[in-house]
Amino acid sequence: MIAVDNVLISDAIAQEQFVCDLSKCKGGCCEEGDAGAPLEEAELELMVDLYDKIKPYLTEASIAEIEKKGKYVYHREFGWVTPTLGNDNEICVYGTRDENGTIKCAFEQAYYDGVIGWKKPISCHLYPIIQKTGRNGGYDHMNYEPREVLCKPACTLGKKLKVPVYQFLKEPIIRKYGEAFYEALAKVAQDYFPANKKA
Repeated sequence: MIAVDNVLISDAIAQEQFVCDLSKCKGGCCEEGDAGAPLEEAELELMVDLYDKIKPYLTEASIAEIEKKGKYVYHREFGWVTPTLGNDNEICVYGTRDENGTIKCAFEQAYYDGVIGWKKPISCHLYPIIQKTGRNGGYDHMNYEPREVLCKPACTLGKKLKVPVYQFLKEPIIRKYGEAFYEALAKVAQDYFPANKKA
């Protein structure tokens, strides 16, 4: 376990290697799961404020589901999450399939088009790191939890390219905790797991 500031980080984030392979997984993490994407309290207002701007990127079915359920919903196990089409284990309402069957996030598409300045929920951006915020001054936790089958191509590609998990997810880690936090994590990872020095 690695400790940086008030965060406990699984050694696997420094030891394991991972690079998303969208051509293989087709963005399945936007569909496979027990609920929609977890949302932070601060993100709920963003979901409402940005909706009209990302609406053109959504399917008619997604729009209908959002108008029925809301921009976000409360799940008794996971807290605030994005709605899904139909049951909890179906595609996120903010996801659409392209001509190749790959799921694309409406927020991310709008972000890359320069329509909005927010990329997507931090839980999505960090995946396959699962981050849980500590309560009452407790430590945050960051664990590496790739899906065994869905993420197998990403694990294979990560090993081929020799890219540790924390390096692949540098952008969302900095987004969540800041540049100084990432640099501290990288130093610990390289000091204690020397193989990362050449990654």
